[in-house]
Amino acid sequence: MLPRIAIIGNGQLGRMLKQAGAPMGIEVLPCDPSLDEPVELKPDDVITVEQELWPDTPRSRQLTAHPGFLNARATQLIRDRLSEKSLLDHLKVGTAPWCNVTPDHTTEHLALVGDKLVIKRRQGGYDGRGQWRWKQGEPALDEWLGECIAEKMIPFDEEVSLVGARGHDGKCVFYPLTLNLHQQGILHASVGGLKRLQPLQAQAEEWLTRIMVELDYVGVMAMECFVVDGTLLVNELAPRVHNSGHWTQAGANPSQFQLHLRAVTDLPLFTPAVDGLSVMWNLLGRDWSTDWLAVPGCDVHWYEKDIRPGRKVGHVNLHRGAVADLQASITQLAALLPEDDRSPLHWALHEIQADSSA
Repeated sequence: MLPRIAIIGNGQLGRMLKQAGAPMGIEVLPCDPSLDEPVELKPDDVITVEQELWPDTPRSRQLTAHPGFLNARATQLIRDRLSEKSLLDHLKVGTAPWCNVTPDHTTEHLALVGDKLVIKRRQGGYDGRGQWRWKQGEPALDEWLGECIAEKMIPFDEEVSLVGARGHDGKCVFYPLTLNLHQQGILHASVGGLKRLQPLQAQAEEWLTRIMVELDYVGVMAMECFVVDGTLLVNELAPRVHNSGHWTQAGANPSQFQLHLRAVTDLPLFTPAVDGLSVMWNLLGRDWSTDWLAVPGCDVHWYEKDIRPGRKVGHVNLHRGAVADLQASITQLAALLPEDDRSPLHWALHEIQADSSA
């Protein structure tokens, strides 16, 4: 009998983990950590997360105190950008020059890190929130003190991520690097399986392995990176399944959600089989149309959330066995959208065309 998996968090990631567990007969129980009521836990339950931060409530304390709670150290370190960056430096993993913002860090101190900086909240802040731009000559804000780190602004060429997993036995497996399109700090689209990213794969795998081993991590972890002149710099880590890995639902076996459940329940792991190229497009603050389902290879994942500007309310995966067929499906779907919504798909189409002709 496989253990039940309780998830700290009940958003779309917990929902998709629950869907992934059903074919294997794994019961997955997403739990809202903001509630006070306790969860009826079993002694052999495994506790994992879909988010790094949660409120301090009787329920969250119950879940994290359970002996089956995995990756407590990893979650604690990665939820705070100060300890996350310190970890990367300790492991000699490439990252942007940075400093902690304290009362001792005057504008002169900040300028030692770089002429242009990104100020980031140490905790929270995602999808472009909790970040400020600073350049030499501007004042530092008091609200940053003790709450933020400062990173040198990197003129990167593109953004990629590596999603991998580590089992209880220490075995690590990885998906190919994913190319990502961010706009104003929000992920709009991803392309998985591009051949031209293969030269960066070994370095990325070595770094993520180093991180997961140091943290004795079990499960799926994502590592977001900048590409600068053909080399990698790590931007952020995520101790959980990740938005940029959603394409694996259509283009890999197992998906990142199935892989996470395999890892935490101590089931066998193998390097995921990836079938060509796949595209993921985030639905941000917009509804979807059933007309899209006429597009071959188009899968819609709707989160049943209230629609608000910029909010991730779903995603679309596009996958076809042949590159030409995938290009045709992207073009067909783009034609069904208002012109203002087409740019992420046009970006993906351009990247696939460039990869195919390289």
